[in-house]
Amino acid sequence: MSSVSPRPASAFVVGEALIDVVVDGDRRDEHPGGSPMNVAYGLARLGVPTVFRSVLGRDARGDAIARHLAESAATLDPASLTDSPTSTAVATIQADRHAEYTFDIAWNPGPLTASQDATLIHAGSIASALEPGSDDVRRLFDSQRTGTALLSFDPNVRPGVTPSRPAVVAAVEALAASAHVVKLSDEDAAWLFPSLSADAVLDWFLSRGAALAAMTRGGDGALVASGADRLSLPSLPVEVVDTIGAGDSFMSGLLWAILDRGLAPKLRAGVIVRSDLEAVAAVALQSARVTVSRAGANPPTPAELAAP
Repeated sequence: MSSVSPRPASAFVVGEALIDVVVDGDRRDEHPGGSPMNVAYGLARLGVPTVFRSVLGRDARGDAIARHLAESAATLDPASLTDSPTSTAVATIQADRHAEYTFDIAWNPGPLTASQDATLIHAGSIASALEPGSDDVRRLFDSQRTGTALLSFDPNVRPGVTPSRPAVVAAVEALAASAHVVKLSDEDAAWLFPSLSADAVLDWFLSRGAALAAMTRGGDGALVASGADRLSLPSLPVEVVDTIGAGDSFMSGLLWAILDRGLAPKLRAGVIVRSDLEAVAAVALQSARVTVSRAGANPPTPAELAAP
């Protein structure tokens, strides 16, 4: 009797990439950013072969994003390049080191086709809610619903870009119907579902098909839930430099841990045990801890993720 080895892990990430213009007092710096791009970068830095599909201009800022992705060995899908200017986000660092954003972005990628060998497909943020491209993302997830890839979704809402709550909730619900893994922040939850408790928000996603739902809560740690178990975990001790990319680093760490432990089949089947939740959440929290300890969206290497 012959056996078939599981496919090596690989990822296809779709969503916005932009230049973060970081304003910290009198200092102004530019860095590649965008939530899905940060997740792609984080996965690739952790050793997951990753293809990233976005919308980039053939300009200096687009070139900077392409070089940044190459540093982590992520592959930029050539279909990402357009003649439109590369999008920007101004991130203003507040007194508590929290970043507040204003955006100049357009999202119109056209038809999306995932890499045939992808074992993980991730999308979210502005790309999941901003028309017309949000429809392309939804169609991608719909097309993969009965496939073999693990589907991951992070709403990461940006009310300044997509201010209509009913429209964003509808877009979130459409993707949540296909996703196996959903992660959002407590700020996302408060804006999307102002009348629901944190536990009720996780229940909402689980009831729509997610096998794992996680909510980050800044300095208060994270909630992680499956249909059978629920954990409330504290954040790890750290001196915070800024919070840029913290949620994205949590996401990439969580997904890497799922792939590294071979848990994707369990999640696609809707079966994950408490010890699995504890293990992947611990990695995700460590990933976020590393990122907030230094400036910008700078996720960990494997060695940093393993460090105490």
